[in-house]
Amino acid sequence: MPETSSPRPALLVSACLLGHPVRYDGQGKAQPAGTLAALARHFELIPVCPESLGGLPTPRPPAEILGGSGAQVLAGVALVREATGADVTEAFVEGARDALAIARQRQCRHALLKAYSPSCGNREHYDGTFSGGLRSGQGVAAALLTQAGVRVWNEGEVDELIRVAGASCPSS
Repeated sequence: MPETSSPRPALLVSACLLGHPVRYDGQGKAQPAGTLAALARHFELIPVCPESLGGLPTPRPPAEILGGSGAQVLAGVALVREATGADVTEAFVEGARDALAIARQRQCRHALLKAYSPSCGNREHYDGTFSGGLRSGQGVAAALLTQAGVRVWNEGEVDELIRVAGASCPSS
């Protein structure tokens, strides 16, 4: 019986990295055309924006994690606040859960997410002071995806992602 799904594995990707204008400032952060073409050769790209999925508008005030990292937000011991002081923790958690649901539905084993984001940062995120400082740790969605066994990468790690995850992908 013929295969009905894509021969390429699904890759969850921050929508902003694909150029979608979903960031807090209403902009995208499209990666270079060559990078996007290389990713599309190896993966079926599945765009997500956890913050939009959580119901936050675009544009929106910048938000940062206070009192920890994404795992602590998920555990209920840290918060996500906008620069205005508004608590947006629940929207970030809801968006992370929705992103994970999509990853599970599409059987994503890897995700390419926006570095430093309070949702998507996979190694560091802004430190909660709104001064540009960074803190080691993952954003909320990155932490939830990691806890579920999805390997999370950022836009500076595309070559390694393709080498590791794309090695077993069929050529197109």
